[in-house]
Parts: sequence; structure tokens; C-alpha cells
Amino acid sequence: MLYHLFDYFDQALDLPGAGVFRYISFRAGMAALFSLLITITFGKTIIQWIRKQQIGETVRDLGLEGQKEKKGTPTMGGLMMIAGILVPTLLFANVYNIYIILLLVSVIWLGFIGFLDDYIKVFRKNKEGLAGRFKIIGQIGIGIIVGGTLFFHEDVVVREFQNPVSIEEGIVETPAFKDVKVAKTTIPFMKNNELNYENLLGFLGDAMTPVLFILLVIFIVTAVSNGANITDGIDGLAAGTSAIIGLTIGIFAYISGNAIFSQYLNVMFIPNAGEMVIFCSAFVGACVGFLWYNAYPAQVFMGDTGSLMLGGVIAVLSFTLRKELLIPVLCGIFVIENVSVVLQVSYFKYTRKKYGEGRRIFLMSPLHHHYQKKGIPEPKIVTRFWIVGILLAIITLATLKLR
Repeated sequence: MLYHLFDYFDQALDLPGAGVFRYISFRAGMAALFSLLITITFGKTIIQWIRKQQIGETVRDLGLEGQKEKKGTPTMGGLMMIAGILVPTLLFANVYNIYIILLLVSVIWLGFIGFLDDYIKVFRKNKEGLAGRFKIIGQIGIGIIVGGTLFFHEDVVVREFQNPVSIEEGIVETPAFKDVKVAKTTIPFMKNNELNYENLLGFLGDAMTPVLFILLVIFIVTAVSNGANITDGIDGLAAGTSAIIGLTIGIFAYISGNAIFSQYLNVMFIPNAGEMVIFCSAFVGACVGFLWYNAYPAQVFMGDTGSLMLGGVIAVLSFTLRKELLIPVLCGIFVIENVSVVLQVSYFKYTRKKYGEGRRIFLMSPLHHHYQKKGIPEPKIVTRFWIVGILLAIITLATLKLR
């Protein structure tokens, strides 16, 4: 909202200095700063309120070192993260931008689903929380909203240049272009790397293409959201990993929303995508600010209020930037955590049916608990997972040139 206020000051009143709000880099920096201040400054107050309400984590005895000490630690700290994302985005981003609207709806929608789950666990004393079918229904709902908007909304376009952008002697040539309403995505590590969903699925008929696209959005949003939820098992793991992913997506958003950089790197140019840099900055700031209290030993847990929201928003960001096929690489930590659970459960059921007793691949799933069972200290596990996350982020960025 400050963006619109200062835009008025600049355009109507010609107020000196008001024009700085036109720069994405300035607003992104301010969004990150405000996000950090909100989560760190008000975090302590929120934690004290949560503790006063006796909103403590109920810990199942899994035989893990240091597990019992976590019992009663305040949870639902994801509320801090949601505030750290929403407030700076509303202040510094163009709230009429379709991508910003979509992301704000995703944060609130998924945060509310997680909040209901935590509320039932804490206040109703039901360890199962919100029934799985209701979580799935909620995730399907946001998937339909996101998929339908990206496929049908008139402002969601790709800009195709008729002549190349060039820079000579400091003068930027203004290119001719046309905006195309098309459902495209980017194929990593390929030279001609744009895939048109309508061409791919066209043989099924025009009516089926949007349906299958929306189903794909639902699947990926649900998978990444649950992957982040599973990853949130030890102090600082989910928040730190999400910050690394958010920063990487922010770089892609800046490139995709800039005509010169996108042309130079042969990246799909998406008009108005640059506004998502402000959102990504607030997202990263909220994750890092939350780590102030969530780093080992944690003073607060994010709960499903935070974890379901983080994964789902990352998936939505990937779709808005046409980078959903990079999710297996960029979100590799979430993927391997998810896969470790699926493999463990499937193998246990298979061996129980075949041999009469269930056998395990890992000492415990998800994967971070396997390393805990091996006696590796929790902070070391988290740090090593962060390092792997950084490596995956570098590989993801390398797809800009490696084709």
C-alpha cells in the first residue's frame, strides 16, 4: 500500500525521493528488512502469548535423543511467519498485481488449513489433528484457484519479442513485442526449453488441457506442501531449507520479470513477474527471522500453520514463474524426505505380507530421523541438510546456462 501511496506522491505531487518506490530492488530490500523486524521484534511477544495460552507441542515418544525436552515447546509459530510475509508484501508490493494476489491468497488459505490442524491438536487434545481428507480438500481447493487463474486469467501472459533487446554504448533499444496467452513451462537442461501444455495435451481436446493442467497444479502443490510438513521435524530444518529455496526463486523472479536479463539468458519473459521479488524477499525474511527463535534448541515450533503454508507457496511460486519442472531439483530436500516415508511404509508393508514381519530401509523415517537414530547431533544434521539445499539451489541456477 505504501507502493501506491508513494506512486501517487511521485506522479501527482512530484515529491522528491518518492520515485525510489518504483525500483524493485529498493522495495525488495525494504520487504526483507520489515519481515525480519516483524518476526524478530514481535516474535518474543507472540511466543509469550502462545505460552500463556498453553499452546505447547505434544511429543510422541519415538526414542530420539533430546525429544522429551521438546515437550511443551510453544507451537503455531507459523503465525509469526504469515505476519512476516503478509505485512511487508501489502506495504511494498503492487497489490493489484495478479501474481501478488494469487500468492497472498495461497498464504492465507494454506496457513488457515495448518492453523485448523494445530488448533485441533492443541485445544481439542486430538493428536491426529485435522482429518487427512479435509487437508486434501483444502489443498485441492487452492490448486484449482491457482491452476484456473494461471490458465485463464487475461493478465497471465508471456511476452514474445519481435526483435532482440540490445545494448550499445549505454543505450537500450526498445524491442517490439506481443503478449501471448499461452500455458508454457520451462524444461531444465534443454536448449529449446519451452514446453507448451496446449501442444502437449492438445490431442486430448481443448476442454481437457486446462483440466489436466489444473490437476498437475493440485498434485504438485499438495506434494510440496506435504513435503515441507514432513521436513519440519527438527529445529530449523524446514525454515532454513525454505529460505534457501525462496532466495533462489526470487532470483528467477527478478530475471523473468526483466526484459534485458530474460533475453540475455534466454528465459521466458513474464510481464509483471518482477513484483514477485518483493514477495520472495518477505518470504525469505520471515523464514530467517523465524530461525532466530527456531534454531536449536527451539523456543517455538512453526506447526502445520507454517509448514503446510511454506511448501504450498513455494509450489505456487514455481508455477507462476513457469519453473515447476525444476521442483524435484530445487526442492530436493522436501522430495527426498517425502520419498523416504513412502519407501519405508511401502517396503514395510511388502515385507510384512511376504515374510510375516515388516522390515525397514531406514532406521526411522523421514530421513532426518534416520540420522538422529545413528547418533548424529541435531544441529549437525540440520547444517548438512542446509548445505545440500544450497548445492541444489546452485544446480537449479545453473540451468540458466547449462543446456
